[in-house]
Amino acid sequence: MATWAVGDVQGCLDSLKILLEKVGFDDQSDRLWLVGDLVGRGPDPCGVLDLVISMEDRAVCVLGNHDLHLLAASFGLRQVKPKDRLSPILEHERRSEYINFLLNQSLIYYSPDLNCVMAHAGLYPWWSLSENLSHAKEVSRALTGPDPKSFLENMYGDSPTLWDEALCGWERLRFITNVFSRMRLCDEKGQLDLKHKGGLSDAPDGFSPWFDFTNPGLTDTRVVFGHWSTLGIVNKPPYLGLDSGCVWGRCLSAVHLESEHVNIISVPCDQHAKIDG
Repeated sequence: MATWAVGDVQGCLDSLKILLEKVGFDDQSDRLWLVGDLVGRGPDPCGVLDLVISMEDRAVCVLGNHDLHLLAASFGLRQVKPKDRLSPILEHERRSEYINFLLNQSLIYYSPDLNCVMAHAGLYPWWSLSENLSHAKEVSRALTGPDPKSFLENMYGDSPTLWDEALCGWERLRFITNVFSRMRLCDEKGQLDLKHKGGLSDAPDGFSPWFDFTNPGLTDTRVVFGHWSTLGIVNKPPYLGLDSGCVWGRCLSAVHLESEHVNIISVPCDQHAKIDG
């Protein structure tokens, strides 16, 4: 049995199938980890969800910012733009199944056997592994509880930017959600910059990638993430970023998690290069 982690798919079903064929993925025994953003901007979001749902417990995914945006739109809280390419899901006869599936996904996944943890944007360097897992569960309880609409209505926003254990209510859940689904840059105090989406050359002064900060609470746990297509592949042990920009016409990438050495396998995604926006 092999476990393959794959970067942001964003509705690019054909590329995902080609990548799985290239790595020799065994439908009967292998496991698939997906770093979030299953949907958003790509041509076949329903096909991606159909594939992942059909794999049952052999597929593990975490929620990305595009997945959360779809959930908010499904409750009538946000309008979807044509470039989002989420309307096929919202208009599909299996809409309720798709939405229920995503509501039951977490912001983080950890395998003790592989000693590997996955989150869409990353882990907050000032939380230990157990704290990251515990805080993610707070959001999961809100999504799977009796009133997910209220959470989704209040999750948008860039504040607070700094963690305080005393945070409560929507501010607390919003910060946690932003860490796992939107975070890119932090400063030395742990403050987030959630506006910057580019590369490192034009990052605001005093801010660095979250994975540049030492996290002693991780020990030797490997961290797999996506979300930052501008950077492409990040291989900075114990951190491994797999968003190689498939939906932007670059590559879709995978890594074999049981392997002793990092060996990134990618397939080109040129057919998506002309997607608007």
